[in-house]
Amino acid sequence: MKLICIGRNYTEHIEELNNEKPEEPVVFLKPDTAILLKKQPFFIPDFSDDVHYEVEVLVKINRVGKHIDRKFAHKYYEEIGLGIDFTARDLQAKLKSKGLPWEKAKSFDGAAVVGDWMPVGDIENVDDINFSLKKNDFIVQNGNTSHMLWKIDELIEYVSKYFTLKIGDIIFTGTPSGVGKVIANDKLKGFIENKELFSITVK
Repeated sequence: MKLICIGRNYTEHIEELNNEKPEEPVVFLKPDTAILLKKQPFFIPDFSDDVHYEVEVLVKINRVGKHIDRKFAHKYYEEIGLGIDFTARDLQAKLKSKGLPWEKAKSFDGAAVVGDWMPVGDIENVDDINFSLKKNDFIVQNGNTSHMLWKIDELIEYVSKYFTLKIGDIIFTGTPSGVGKVIANDKLKGFIENKELFSITVK
């Protein structure tokens, strides 16, 4: 399985990082080794002094598809989740400044938190999902999928032009504003509406 991640999908997050608004989705991949094992803490890697959390709504693909039309995209997922795209921001900035790919800053071991899953049937509208991240019991990120530049079904259509989607693939749909640095002993909890979908400790 693969992790397909979307960057710059919320306007306020684009602005907080002083990035340009893209004309089409920004796509990058994480390997399955990036997934943080269940009930394990997140260890800040020794190659970064500035690791940021980025909470994101996740979509789990349930069938094989290629060149999926948007109107059929909803048939390719039955579960919605929540996770974190950890980013070594200092390393990312260094790589970007040289025009280099930034997978090393996004795809290292443990850089992808995948929380619990919810049936799509439990969600009234996937384009209107409230989600949030608490750090040490304070809300640091608050988002709604209605603010996405490209909605879930649009992302599936777009991504499937380039990659065959397979059962178990996960799409990270982008993060809202409010990203920030983690330090040792931080506790991070993610919520869709009022339902907690993950809880991790930083080491």
